[in-house]
Amino acid sequence: MSWSHPDLSLQELMKLVKGFVDILILLSGYQSSGRLAHWDSQNIKKAFQWGLFFENFLGSFSSSDDYVDSVMELDGAISEMTSAASFPKGLAHLSSVTLATAQRFVLEHLIHSLPLRDAHFRALLTATVEMDLEELSGSESDFLNVYLKKLKLQDTPIQEGIETARKFGDCGGDGLTKYAVQEILKRWSMVSLMETVETGLDVVSQSVRHNSWSEFDDNLLKEQLKCENTPVTVDWLVGCLTWNHWKSDSLSYFLDKRTAQLVSGASLVFSTPKIQWVQIFQQLNFNDLAGGSYDGLCETIELMLLGCIASRWTSVIEHLMSVSYDSRTILDQYHEVCNLLQGKSTTLISKQEAISQETDILEYLSGMLDGHVHLLWKICPALGAVAIPFWTPLFSLYLSEIEIQVRGDLSTMRCCECAHNRKEHTDCELAQRIWYLYIFHVYGSRPVAHS
Repeated sequence: MSWSHPDLSLQELMKLVKGFVDILILLSGYQSSGRLAHWDSQNIKKAFQWGLFFENFLGSFSSSDDYVDSVMELDGAISEMTSAASFPKGLAHLSSVTLATAQRFVLEHLIHSLPLRDAHFRALLTATVEMDLEELSGSESDFLNVYLKKLKLQDTPIQEGIETARKFGDCGGDGLTKYAVQEILKRWSMVSLMETVETGLDVVSQSVRHNSWSEFDDNLLKEQLKCENTPVTVDWLVGCLTWNHWKSDSLSYFLDKRTAQLVSGASLVFSTPKIQWVQIFQQLNFNDLAGGSYDGLCETIELMLLGCIASRWTSVIEHLMSVSYDSRTILDQYHEVCNLLQGKSTTLISKQEAISQETDILEYLSGMLDGHVHLLWKICPALGAVAIPFWTPLFSLYLSEIEIQVRGDLSTMRCCECAHNRKEHTDCELAQRIWYLYIFHVYGSRPVAHS
C-alpha cells in the first residue's frame, strides 16, 4: 500500500489536516488560552473554504479506483493522529469520510458548539449565504434567482422541518443554506426539550423544598401520638423532623438547576483522558488564595466531586428518596462510620472495584487540597459524603476533623457550640455531616457511595 497523488504528499496533506483540526478546536468557541474565540462572517467563510478544499481533494480520490490504497493510507495516518492522548476526544471520529463533507462538519461545530448570540448567528448566516451564492455564480448566470427558488422549495412548516432535521438527512447538492436551516431547527428542538426538562426539574426541586412533610409516614405518626404516656414520642418526632430536613436539603442541592448543569459539565470534562483535564485545571488561576478568597478553588473542588458521582447520579437521588428514619443516635452513626476505617464493615465494595476515572479525580483532588483540607467544609456536606470513598486518605482526613469536634477538642473548623455548651450533637451542622456519611456509606445493604 502506497500513497499516490500528483499534487500533494501524505505528509503535506496531514499538515493541512492538523491545521483544519486547529480551526475546529477554535470553532468550539475557545482559544487554547481559554479565552473566547470570536468568529465574524469573513473568518467563518475561511473555515468553510478549508472544508471545501478537503471536499474537492477527497472528491478527486473517489473519481478513480487508483486512489483506494491512498485513502486507506490517509485513514491510517488520521487514526494515528486521533489516537494520541492529547487529541481532542470530540474530534476522535475524524476520517476521510468526515473530510469528504468537511463544510458540513464546520457548520455543525458553528451551530452546536457556540452560543447562538445575535452577532454570531448573523455572521453564520451571512457566510453561509455568501458561500452558496459564490458556488452558484460559477455555473449560473442568474444565480440569485436560482438561489431564491431553492429557498422557496424548502419552505416547509417548522414542525416538519424539525422532524426532517432529526433524521440527519443528506443534503447533498442542495448547498449549505438548507443544511444550516436543518441544523438550526435541530438545535432549536434540543433547546426546547432541555427547557422542558429544566422546568420539570424546578417543579420537583420546589416540591422537595416546600412539601417535605409529605415524606413522613403519617399513619405511623398518628398511631404514636394516640398512645398515652409514650416518652419516646417527642424524641421520635424531633428525630423525624431533623432527618427529613437534612434529606430535603440534600435533595434540593442535587436537583438544583445549577448542580445539574455542573454535573453535565463535569461528565464532559472527565470523559477526556486524564492528561487533558489535568491541563485544563493547571491553567486555572487561583491567585485569589493569597487574598483569603477561595471561591474559584471551591468551585473547582465541587466540579471534581460531582465528576466522581456523575455516572451514578440517578442512584444517588434514588437512595436519598429511599432513606427513612431509624432511631440510631448521631453518636451511634458516628461509630458505625468509624468502623469503616477499622475494616469492620462487610457491605462496601473494595478499592479494587472502584472506577479508575474516579480514582484519578480523587488523587488529583488530594494533591490540590494539600494544606487546604478545610475547604471540604465549604462544599455541600452531602456531596462530600457521597463522592469520597472511605478507603481514600481524603476520607480519613475529613473524618479525623469530625472526630476532633466530636471530642470537643480545639479546632479552627468548629461548626457548632454543642461541645462548649455540653450538649449532645443532635441537629447541628456536625450531626448533619455525620448523618450524610452514615446514610451514604453504611445505611442499607449496598451503600450508594460505592455502587
